[in-house]
Amino acid sequence: MVRLKPDTTSDVPHTTSDVVSGFSRTDELQAALTDFDVAAIDETDPGAWRIYFHHPAERDRAITSLRAAFGDLTLSPIEVEDEDWAARSQANLTRIQVGRITVAPPWDVPLVITILPSMGFGTGHHATTRQCLAALQAIEVRGRTVLDVGTGSAVLAIAASLLGASEVTGIDDDADAIQAAWDNLALNTGATVSLIVGDLRDMQLSRADIVFANITGGLIVASADRLQQLVAAGGRLILSGFQTHEEATVVAAFPGWHLEHRGEEESWVAVTLRAE
Repeated sequence: MVRLKPDTTSDVPHTTSDVVSGFSRTDELQAALTDFDVAAIDETDPGAWRIYFHHPAERDRAITSLRAAFGDLTLSPIEVEDEDWAARSQANLTRIQVGRITVAPPWDVPLVITILPSMGFGTGHHATTRQCLAALQAIEVRGRTVLDVGTGSAVLAIAASLLGASEVTGIDDDADAIQAAWDNLALNTGATVSLIVGDLRDMQLSRADIVFANITGGLIVASADRLQQLVAAGGRLILSGFQTHEEATVVAAFPGWHLEHRGEEESWVAVTLRAE
């Protein structure tokens, strides 16, 4: 059975469709359908088409003509009540990529972050950065506050802002990294991030709902108490920059925290911890 996709630009109070199955002359059928007032053709099911017409009379006229032209065509008229069928039929549409061009429905628009290669860590090519980005997308970000410790290129901070975080701060003790982060922020005009040069141990910082620390296993363990203090009640720590042989030591530095998410790639690990 092939389902034919409705046209979301049409406002049809009551429409009808025909289910076309057991047919392989698709090019000829598509050409023949141009003679009728077709609202949409849904081909998402590879076994059949569903053709929507604006009016029942046009559907019936098409059935008569198509049966005469295509003897091997099976048609079954179906009444479709107006229940926002156009929007529902396209709800599963996803983006397509053609060369450098992406065509996407509004619910599947890709989030693009532009990062200049520099001394600031985090171009997205390292496993730890990718895993932190994946961990961030596994939780609700919209309306939350975010702190990115050791922000580097600011890719994680920028991603959090673009995902809807209400306030994002990136800190790094390397002034060159922060300068690179400012350059990257300028290239991602939809993001709003505060960037600060400083040492985590000496800074006065507000608590955040989500705290990133994509640094090293040793630094995470050494800063564990301070990192925990910076997480707001009910918040989460996203930790990475360490390998599998360091994982037990890193997680043990956060007693009373629940392991909510774990990722591993190329022996690099990322975990999301939530206070019990």
